[in-house]
Amino acid sequence: MADPWFETVAEAQRRAKKRLPKSVYSALLAGSEAGVSYSDNISAFNELGLAPHVADLCAQRDLSTTVMGQHLAIPVMISPTGVQAVSPEGEVAVARAAAARGIPMGLSSFASKPIEEVVDAGAPVFFQVYWMGSRESMVARMERARAAGAAGIIVTLDWSWSHHRDWGSPVIPQTIDWKAVRRFAPEAALRPRWALSWLRAGLPDLATPNIRPKGEPAPGFFEAYGEWMMTTPPTWADIAWLREQWDGPFMLKGICRVDDARRAVDSGVSAISVTNHGGNNLDSTPAPIRVLPAIAGAVGDQVEVVLDSGIRRGSDVVKAVALGARAVMIGRAYLWGLAANGQAGVENVLDILRNGIDSAVYALGHSSVQQLSPGDVIVPDGFALALGADDPARASSGR
Repeated sequence: MADPWFETVAEAQRRAKKRLPKSVYSALLAGSEAGVSYSDNISAFNELGLAPHVADLCAQRDLSTTVMGQHLAIPVMISPTGVQAVSPEGEVAVARAAAARGIPMGLSSFASKPIEEVVDAGAPVFFQVYWMGSRESMVARMERARAAGAAGIIVTLDWSWSHHRDWGSPVIPQTIDWKAVRRFAPEAALRPRWALSWLRAGLPDLATPNIRPKGEPAPGFFEAYGEWMMTTPPTWADIAWLREQWDGPFMLKGICRVDDARRAVDSGVSAISVTNHGGNNLDSTPAPIRVLPAIAGAVGDQVEVVLDSGIRRGSDVVKAVALGARAVMIGRAYLWGLAANGQAGVENVLDILRNGIDSAVYALGHSSVQQLSPGDVIVPDGFALALGADDPARASSGR
């Protein structure tokens, strides 16, 4: 039997591709349109260099930090992702892995497991919500999260409808009925281990159990998605109102511009996530690591700044923290680990990142991730961007 341990996130991706049906694996790639942002998210990290020392290095390193009042053993968090058909245990397995490695987890509104089950798995959970439905339904969603023991809220605004890829998007069925089973049976037959795991657990369920109050029937994924699409987009006043409904930690996810970061601060948020939704939003949006320094410089002394998108190595985490992020959130990396080897695969990915972070902090001559600074990173001319830094009209608008 092959060794279940893998040494890199790239190997986790390779194993996920080998294990998953083509459509399921393709859905994980997700990048919109031509994949320009998807590619830049990864390649931008490779443009950055590190400046190591060779003596007076620290024998012990502290890799811990805090985000929204929660302790992180390493500056990495689980980013919320939707229905996780890569494994029958889905978000529960991910939460167990996060708990085992001492980090919090973001749980999507479109998750396949109820928040109560995920919180019971042991990791601190930040419940992710979209601006969707009526105000009353949004408050009810947050009240359910509060009752379940959620440690905070992540409000996601960085997703538009530009999600189709020039390089192929999989067909996602409305529901897993026998018609869908017949359609996808040839793909599943080529991946017998994956198919057997679902036959033992029951067919995948595309319901979204966290959209409605506990005990009410869960809408299907596309029903919930349609509700979100039909909801009028929020104003900054709406975001401020939503913030007032939650008296705990509150992250706004989707920031790419300095002016939007400042408006988020004005809305009273606890933290912001600098992200382009992993390249699954408006294509040609620059990699978040390019806009992070300007945003962190503008508001980093007022709110906690997190970076999301493109993290594949521990050195990527170190570069982000050095340039102003308190921590990063990962998405595809842990999903590939989940597909490759369940909970143990997610733990494997987190261990890979931890080892890479530790090696980089050591080589840079620090005893803690808290000591990382822009001086540790070699930033090429023209790399960093300050979007919206000089846009007073946008900054003073209500949108």
